Amino acid sequence: MPLPALAPAQIPIIAEAPAQTRTRFLEFFAAAIRNPNTRRAYAKAASDFLTWCARHGVRDLTEIAPIHVAGWIEGLGQSLSAPTVKQRLAAVRHLFDWLVTGQIVPNNPAASVRGPTHSARTGRTPVLEAEEARALIEAIDTSTEIGLRDRALIGLMVYTFARVGAALAMKREDVFVQGRRLWVRLHEKGGKRHEMPCHHLLDEYLSEYIEQCGLDSRKAPLFRAFSRKTKCLGQNPMTQPDAFTMVRRHARTAGIATQIGNHTFRATGITAYLKNGGTLENAAAMANHSSTRTTQLYDRRRDEISLAEVERVRI
Repeated sequence: MPLPALAPAQIPIIAEAPAQTRTRFLEFFAAAIRNPNTRRAYAKAASDFLTWCARHGVRDLTEIAPIHVAGWIEGLGQSLSAPTVKQRLAAVRHLFDWLVTGQIVPNNPAASVRGPTHSARTGRTPVLEAEEARALIEAIDTSTEIGLRDRALIGLMVYTFARVGAALAMKREDVFVQGRRLWVRLHEKGGKRHEMPCHHLLDEYLSEYIEQCGLDSRKAPLFRAFSRKTKCLGQNPMTQPDAFTMVRRHARTAGIATQIGNHTFRATGITAYLKNGGTLENAAAMANHSSTRTTQLYDRRRDEISLAEVERVRI
């Protein structure tokens, strides 16, 4: 199983450890973590921390103490945001929990280390106004297969609040007819299966994309990468970097200055829904959030209130 950003042979503490330790270390990423994005982030955090420890004279996992974890966290705080630092601390904490239960180390040196304080009522994801989102979609040239694909993907994220990972993981069979309406099936984080009816515009975008691009194979990826060899859509799925590049390209074409990304459309869709009278509870269900507190991070209606109040300062 590939472990992105993880090279045990380049980490002295692991490379010089007994075979049992090396095996247990690798098993943490292969067996304990199922989400590939989490695996990638945790692998980077573990590699960075153990490399840092080696540079500071530590040669064995059993020598790592809370002071080492605290020093590493303190250094990270100088250049990274509080949420990122907390995530990296969580990765190291979970890794050592795994090593403790495997009887590799006697205790968890990260258990007593506190991360930075962080509290947020709204998320940091850039959000588009409804008019901007509409202008972006309308600016896409749909005379090509790529344009049809891009419009369908952006429309899917806006109208279903889908995460880009869930959207790109879709197969052709995940778009289906039920009750004379097109529905989509999303496979979200944690193995959750989520089905939703399509907005009438999304119905149009998906239908046109599927029909004109001849997407007949039900097991094939729905959103396919561009093949430089054939100069058309290939058989491989798009990646998240592909989607990010595509989104930024269309934003420039539409004259949008906001530095948007893949997640922008999830927040844009939720905010637009709530502005038009939708309830927070239904937004959470549509976004497949287990708690409305998570959905509130995507609710950017307060941005308009803040702007209106700022404009009251008249000099």
